[in-house]
Amino acid sequence: MKIGTDAVLLGAWASIENNPYSVLDIGAGTGILSLMLAQRCNAELIDAIEIDDSAYEQCVDNFEQSPWGDRLFCYHASLEEFVDEIEDKYDLIICNPPFYSEDYKTKDKARDLARFQGAMPFEHLLESVSKLLEDNGTFSVVIPFKEEVYFIELASKLKLHPNKILHVRGNASSEIKRSLMEFSFNESTIEIDELIIEIERHQYTEDYINLTKDFYLKM
Repeated sequence: MKIGTDAVLLGAWASIENNPYSVLDIGAGTGILSLMLAQRCNAELIDAIEIDDSAYEQCVDNFEQSPWGDRLFCYHASLEEFVDEIEDKYDLIICNPPFYSEDYKTKDKARDLARFQGAMPFEHLLESVSKLLEDNGTFSVVIPFKEEVYFIELASKLKLHPNKILHVRGNASSEIKRSLMEFSFNESTIEIDELIIEIERHQYTEDYINLTKDFYLKM
């Protein structure tokens, strides 16, 4: 599975101001978010969960080949299994969830599992986060902008409150496509910003370059 812009944005944007000791990456895929957090912060424990067989194997391989392998561990499990078995709580939880809810499926079952909302409903994700997050921890997630209000409503029922939001546009004239959001159990004034990715095709804005340049070989 290819590394998408959503993951790169989320991994670069997620706040590490509280100097997390423990990080959890839900639905790790090939491990990109865990690896980005290992590069950005000094967390001693970075756990990942991945249910798909081939993605899990690639994630483990990527962890082992990285400079931070001693801090990274991937569990081959569903989120439900993980919540039932793990008693630890995490300072930072990060997730690029499968949220494509359109009524069609492709012939690639692994890709469908990764992409479609049925693999991880928002309610299940948020309920799990509420159980796994430390009292002063933060949860960072990327979702379609059209789902933002609904997602915030679901989170509020679990006492999770949005602290900051980044609205992402492909270019200056396009609609807002994604919402990157940070939640915690602490209510505060919501900090809302906007990011435009491209000036024109393959010509990136300064804001996008400054946010992601530490993670690209050529930027």
